[in-house]
Amino acid sequence: MGRPREFDIDEALDQALDLFWRKGYEGTSLSDLTDAMGVTRPSLYAAFGNKEELFRKALDRYDDTCMAFTRSALNEPTARKVVDKLLHGFADAQTDQVHPPGCMGVNGALACSEEAEPIKQELAGRRVAGEIALGRRLEDARAAGDLPADCSPADLARYVMTVAHGMAIQASSGASREALYAVVGMTLKAWPSA
Repeated sequence: MGRPREFDIDEALDQALDLFWRKGYEGTSLSDLTDAMGVTRPSLYAAFGNKEELFRKALDRYDDTCMAFTRSALNEPTARKVVDKLLHGFADAQTDQVHPPGCMGVNGALACSEEAEPIKQELAGRRVAGEIALGRRLEDARAAGDLPADCSPADLARYVMTVAHGMAIQASSGASREALYAVVGMTLKAWPSA
């Protein structure tokens, strides 16, 4: 019979999330993880699998907590309100003093070697999925007459997500929430109306 775990799984996962967010996937060593999580390597492997699996679990936690606003934003009644809530949510998350600045998904993928290609692809896939979800919501808005008929929902979604990811890089470089809100304001001024 195995010994019971001597650590809190959720707390350890939160520590891993924070570390991956600050240092990226490749910048985070197993020693960094075991030290931050307060676990031994065998305990880490038993609870989370290898480093790649732990990173994926940390990404899921990130999506379920820090990025939860993205799902509710898609339910806003107009396309403009969807994008307003999304971009303000990104600005808030990227500058939240409780977490490292920027976006875990962007920070984690900026420097990946060939050995970390599966992680790079995972992060890219998640970004694309977010863009597709926004594009679908914007398609619905165009069909409802909330966007001009000649507007491309896919192009508009790509534009919005490009702004969001650019804000993440700005936040990582020290941009304030107010500075990011100004970017959101400029983006919304250019929003197409039906």
